[in-house]
Amino acid sequence: MKLFTPLYDQVLRWSRHPKAPHYLSGLSFAESSFFPIPPDVMLMPMSLAKPEKAFYYAWLTTVFSVLGGLLGYAIGYTLLDVVWPWLEATGHDATFDRAAAFFDEYGVWVVFIAGFSPIPYKVFTIAAGAAHMALLPFLLASFVGRGARFFLVAGLMKWGGQKFETRIRASVDLLGWLVVALIAGYIAYRWLGAA
Repeated sequence: MKLFTPLYDQVLRWSRHPKAPHYLSGLSFAESSFFPIPPDVMLMPMSLAKPEKAFYYAWLTTVFSVLGGLLGYAIGYTLLDVVWPWLEATGHDATFDRAAAFFDEYGVWVVFIAGFSPIPYKVFTIAAGAAHMALLPFLLASFVGRGARFFLVAGLMKWGGQKFETRIRASVDLLGWLVVALIAGYIAYRWLGAA
C-alpha cells in the first residue's frame, strides 16, 4: 500500500514553498527544546529541491537548532520541576535519568553526541540545564554536533541530487513502514515491560 509516497511528494512540494526556510527554522528551534519531529524531514527534501541552497539550509537548521537548545537548557535550568510531569507522561523521564548519568560520566561530550545522533537532543538540552552545565561548552558542543549532522545531511543531498531523490522516493514506503514497525515494536516492548 502506497501510503508514504504521497506524503513524501507533499513534503517535497512544501520544501519548494517560498516560506519553507521560515518553516525549517521554526521546526529546528522547536525540535531542540520540545517538539518530537526532527528538522531532517524538511532539510532533506529542501536540499534535494534546491541543491545550490543546501548549505544555506544546513546553516539555518544549525543556528535555529542551537537557539532552541538554549531554550531547552533554560527550561532545565529554571523549570525542571514544572516540566517533570510532562517528562513522566511522555516516557522521557527514564531517558532524562540516563542523560543525567551520562553527564556525570562524560560531561560535554554527551551534548556533542546527542547533537549529532538521532538521540532525542531536547532531552539532553534540558538535562544540561538541570545539571547546570557551563553555558559556553554547551553552546560549542551543540553547535559542532548539530552543525556536523545537518551539513552532512545537506551535503549528501547536494552531492546525490536527483539520484538520491529518485532512490528515496522509490523506497519511501518501505522506509515508512519500517519506522512504523520500529515504533510499534518499541511501544509493545514498553507495554510488555510495564506489565
